[in-house]
Amino acid sequence: MRELPLALYARVKNLPVGIVKDESGEGVISAAIAVLIMAFLGAAMWVAFQAIFNDASDKTANQVDQIGR
Repeated sequence: MRELPLALYARVKNLPVGIVKDESGEGVISAAIAVLIMAFLGAAMWVAFQAIFNDASDKTANQVDQIGR
């Protein structure tokens, strides 16, 4: 009699549902999203680096010009 609830549960759990879930491409999509996020972060970091470097270069050139006067 104890097997009846287990058998009933197994039959209900294995009933066909209207939509079959196919997760075959989920990993590829997640990896592509991660790559895009990293690319955008890299581009933002490059822009920030260029701005900081150009500002430091201008300030250094200004200081060198003042020393030469």
